[in-house]
Amino acid sequence: MLSFNVLDDLNEELEVLKKFIAQKDTKDLIEKAIEIMSDSIKNNGKIISAGNGGSMCDAMHFAEELTGRYRNDRPSYPAIAICDPSHLTCVGNDYGFDYAFSRFLQGMGFKGDVFLGISTSGNSKNIIECCKVCKEKGIKSVLLLGKDGGKLKDECDLPIIVPHFGFADRIQEVHTMIIHIMIRGIEDSLKA
Repeated sequence: MLSFNVLDDLNEELEVLKKFIAQKDTKDLIEKAIEIMSDSIKNNGKIISAGNGGSMCDAMHFAEELTGRYRNDRPSYPAIAICDPSHLTCVGNDYGFDYAFSRFLQGMGFKGDVFLGISTSGNSKNIIECCKVCKEKGIKSVLLLGKDGGKLKDECDLPIIVPHFGFADRIQEVHTMIIHIMIRGIEDSLKA
């Protein structure tokens, strides 16, 4: 027998989603993110995504849907998640985990590219370091954040914040929905 009620979990997620939707700028921010990413691809740029733990899985999911396909058959779009274990362990060992993503971005990111960072706390140090690289290199930064956006809300070009202060899984579930909407929007913007 479970020690919790499944319907309580589903209703809690529904409340988190309602609170996110109720923010006055939710729709505009997601549409702006789609525009920034689509414009980058149209101009031969790429999207580089990163996150920690479950957010890394979301970053990978975002990239694979763009290079593979989402809903419709179309050309592959340039996207990559920072998830190579040899890179992450090399940089983690030599420089520290705070630089695991930013070192990749330094080497692979160029002006006109977009960085999609994901942090449920809004305070992930390795995502903060990526924002510094973005500013140095002229890379646009779009971040999916949780809670009140943390330190990262002021470090990026476009913060999209899921305002939930409970467990991170509820934030991640909304992040996944946002990712799917962004992918659908990119496909729609780039269709011939």
